[in-house]
Amino acid sequence: MTPRLTIVGAGPGDVDLITIKAIKAIKSADVILYDALVNAELLEYASPKTELIFVGKRKGCYAYQQNQINELIVQRALRYGHVVRLKGGDPFIFGRGAEELEYAKEYAIEVAVVPGISSSAAVPAYQGIPLTKRNASESFWVITGTTKSHKISSDVALAAKSTATVVILMGMSKLSEIVQIFTEEGKSETAIAIIQNGTRSNEKVGIGKISNIEAIVKQEQLSNPAIIIIGEVVNQRVNLTDIYSKADLALVNSRKKSA
Repeated sequence: MTPRLTIVGAGPGDVDLITIKAIKAIKSADVILYDALVNAELLEYASPKTELIFVGKRKGCYAYQQNQINELIVQRALRYGHVVRLKGGDPFIFGRGAEELEYAKEYAIEVAVVPGISSSAAVPAYQGIPLTKRNASESFWVITGTTKSHKISSDVALAAKSTATVVILMGMSKLSEIVQIFTEEGKSETAIAIIQNGTRSNEKVGIGKISNIEAIVKQEQLSNPAIIIIGEVVNQRVNLTDIYSKADLALVNSRKKSA
């Protein structure tokens, strides 16, 4: 038995957006520590003998503190072998995967990383919002809305001065401050989208302008977990509803013919 840790990105929510390498890691795990944002259906790939430990973290709800998670990883790896740390999105984008990896290495535990599809790119794409587009945006920022000290990131103010698309994760509790920052930059008419539970069946979307987005959030009852996208690219949104419907219909017809 070789103690080892694999940090695995579970993707943005849709179970089909998991990588083959991630599934292989889940199947070979002796222990899986998984977060609140991980789609629980992915655990069905695990062996019945695998120990499953929920260590979910959401705003105001912590099953384990980070230092406890670190200790669990080491304890289970030394005792049972292969530990998979299953994290939403990509584990190296606001996922603290690097911290867990470094902690495990201090105990001579073998480590590996399986990147995941980040919600920062996948969730807008599912709604037909391109983060970059010719003549609309040449770059994009991905920013955490809330820092370790529970304050809004200072990078939001810097991003508001640019022409780039701005993607804010974990920012719903700071929405009023975000609106104020962009308004002070003369961008009250800038387009903004808020997507809750992105790529999942219970996805909810609110689209408007900086000036009216708070009213839309209240009207649509949007809350965490959600992603905020700000910029001209929101106006460039492609309506994918008909495309998805036609694709699903074609798949159904294809199955009927082959039956």
